[in-house]
Amino acid sequence: MKIVYPICCGVDVHKRMLVATIASTDSNNMTMYTTETFLTSNSELEQFRNWLISNQCFHVCMESTGKYWIPVFNILEKDIHVILTHPKYVRAIKGKKTDKKDSKWIADLFKFDMVRSSFIPPAEARAMREIARYRFKLICMRSSERNRYQNSMTVSNISLANILSDPFGKTSTLIMDYILSSDTFNEDYCRSLIQKSAKKKTDLILDSLNGFKIQSDQHFKMKVAKAHMDYLEQKIIATETELFTRVHPPYPLVQHLAEIPGITELSAALILAEIGVDMTVFEDAKHLTSWAGLTPSNNESAGKKKSVRIAKAGQYIKPLLVQCALAATKSAKEPYFASKYLNLKKRRGHKKAIIAIARMMLVCIYHMILTGETFNPSDYEELQNPKPARQEMTVSNALAFLEAQGFDISKLVV
Repeated sequence: MKIVYPICCGVDVHKRMLVATIASTDSNNMTMYTTETFLTSNSELEQFRNWLISNQCFHVCMESTGKYWIPVFNILEKDIHVILTHPKYVRAIKGKKTDKKDSKWIADLFKFDMVRSSFIPPAEARAMREIARYRFKLICMRSSERNRYQNSMTVSNISLANILSDPFGKTSTLIMDYILSSDTFNEDYCRSLIQKSAKKKTDLILDSLNGFKIQSDQHFKMKVAKAHMDYLEQKIIATETELFTRVHPPYPLVQHLAEIPGITELSAALILAEIGVDMTVFEDAKHLTSWAGLTPSNNESAGKKKSVRIAKAGQYIKPLLVQCALAATKSAKEPYFASKYLNLKKRRGHKKAIIAIARMMLVCIYHMILTGETFNPSDYEELQNPKPARQEMTVSNALAFLEAQGFDISKLVV
């Protein structure tokens, strides 16, 4: 095998320390190893960087161990080429595993360029990604509080969720605020709180409230959950504002991606926060969709295909693209993805069809960012205006055709 990096370093990172081994290969392919241990304090990390530079080592490979690799990466990023890899690609042999041997094994793999590197976007994109992922966590927290609030409604014999499509819509919110703030229940006043869109369900709404009883513990729980939900809503808006502030330079690209059916400007900003604006870091669209966990895996042995389910990768971008795909399949103005979805659903089912639509959307995003072209799939016109089905030629159809052409069909010999 050809040695690609004659001088390189393998790093085994831990919470309180890191073990680094420099592999120096001479012209005779003889490799010398130098191992040092450093603490993860800033002063020790500075010493680690200076140690690498003094040994003329400007190529470093380390495992992506939790969040512990980030301080090391921040110190080395400006001066040294750092490769980050998943631990499963550099796993040592069981039974012969120590920190020093791990770092040496990483260096040996890296010098032959056998390490599969992870995608690390630039600093600006990483900042956007942190805000986007924090927004996702806040939304998950809000969903948890909504579930607790709705459980309290169920325990208190309030079944508004069975009548109204959105138990946290305007009508439901006004009614619940009135019930929680008042000791008595006035049916006429409650009737006035029902909005126009729910007027036709007035009797059902009042019947769902008939006989409710909120205990003191549930009353306290619902008030605290409601206050927490309002607080989380403010913080979600704040993160979205900060995200759009940081996405201002590539904002025309956000508007460009919003041309795709099912993708709003907010969704486009969140997608760019995950994949960045430079598509050259991915080999092709297939590489990007595989990185996002939207392609079936290859699992074949002895001519038999086993499970080909999608990977667990893309835990942030995959749910986002699935939501966009669901919105695209319900779009009446742009039925392109809806037509694709219906064709796939007949053969593969709903879940696989939605994943396929999400993959199609990511492929469109890749080419639109890379080439700047607009959303115009090659089969767009064919799906919008499908060709009429070909009719089978029967005797009656043939006679009608000949009669239309002016032939006297009575003279034909049958």
